[in-house]
Amino acid sequence: MSLKGGGPMERVIYHCDCNSFYCSVELLSHPELRDVPAAVCGDPTSRHGIILAKNEPAKKCGVRTAETIWQARKKCPELVLLPAHRRLYAEYSKKVNAIYDRFTDLIEPFGIDESWLDVTGSLHLFGGDARALADRIRNTVREELGLTISVGVSFNKVFAKLGSDYKKPDATTVITEENYRRVVWPLPVTDLLYVGRAAAGVLARYGVATIGDLASFDRFALIELLGKQGGQLWSYANGLDGSPVAPAGTYTPPKSVGNGETFPRNLTRRDEVARGVAMLADQVAVRLRRHGMMAATLQVTIRDPAFKDICRQRPLDAPTNTARELTRAAMDILARSWKSGAPIRAITLTAHNLIPEGEAAEQLNLFQSAAPQRRARVETLERTMDAIRAKYGREAVTVAALAPPPEPEGEDGVPF
Repeated sequence: MSLKGGGPMERVIYHCDCNSFYCSVELLSHPELRDVPAAVCGDPTSRHGIILAKNEPAKKCGVRTAETIWQARKKCPELVLLPAHRRLYAEYSKKVNAIYDRFTDLIEPFGIDESWLDVTGSLHLFGGDARALADRIRNTVREELGLTISVGVSFNKVFAKLGSDYKKPDATTVITEENYRRVVWPLPVTDLLYVGRAAAGVLARYGVATIGDLASFDRFALIELLGKQGGQLWSYANGLDGSPVAPAGTYTPPKSVGNGETFPRNLTRRDEVARGVAMLADQVAVRLRRHGMMAATLQVTIRDPAFKDICRQRPLDAPTNTARELTRAAMDILARSWKSGAPIRAITLTAHNLIPEGEAAEQLNLFQSAAPQRRARVETLERTMDAIRAKYGREAVTVAALAPPPEPEGEDGVPF
């Protein structure tokens, strides 16, 4: 196994990324729009109206994914907006992965438009040249489906993902053990997989701006700053990712579980905020129980009408997967970070530092002896709700905080 001009590799991993996937699928039915700025968006009449995907002409006008429609049209008044057809995207996702399946059976989807492929064991069947095979896959997708993909080729998953992002559209980028310092290290640290906004903010305070800065940072200092994640990110930056490509259907525990909501109108009252938090906590708790995980840390992100975010997190008193405890923790975080009455456009709750339920034993002191029994009762209640919803639908039962509120009569009494 070798990369042409790159020497032998122990593993050959591809990351295949469909270029402007939603928009590319839509333009198959609208070829007349290929050379004009076009974008797929949410409902233009709602506050959820954001850009989901854009074509190359729109990209050149500065249109960005996830910005609001009005922001995009301010940059590009001639922008053509197309409605989203999610079932169609799912169909094309299956078609693309079916093409990948001709070249390897080790395929791990990463969202609807991205997949990792491990071709280590099959590369010799197609000539043994990793770059040539990547180009062959790109050409096959283009010729059969009319879509373009970018492919990153490397010796691990993280660098393969960087490769597919490195040059777009319709390109192959090879990152080897010999060239990764030259190719990867000058990139912004935010390009590295799993470096989110919060981690990037911490790293920036210590002068870490590039992946190379992260690679040369003291590993133990990173663990002090970011916990276990810090050591993992240091390994990624130094090319030490050994995670396998997990074929579709293989269960991989999530690293975090989160839900966010942009509200139909800004929230200003404490009872409104509490209801929004309770709804999100319920959704996060259901997903945690579905995965058999418990959260040791909770993060709360609030966004104001000017799109400014405040992000705070704290360790939980004990690992949990119940909506009640997540709600309580989130409200405590908000009490310390949100000025009562300030308008909130959106809230996101994210559970971090996940622990399998069987490993989440709690160390209790004498004054906490009743806590496990209370938690067990709450968990039993919420699992019963899960079962009812599974049988009769999501709306069959809800937590008390989400029941329709009575007519307001003075102070709402929600503790902050």
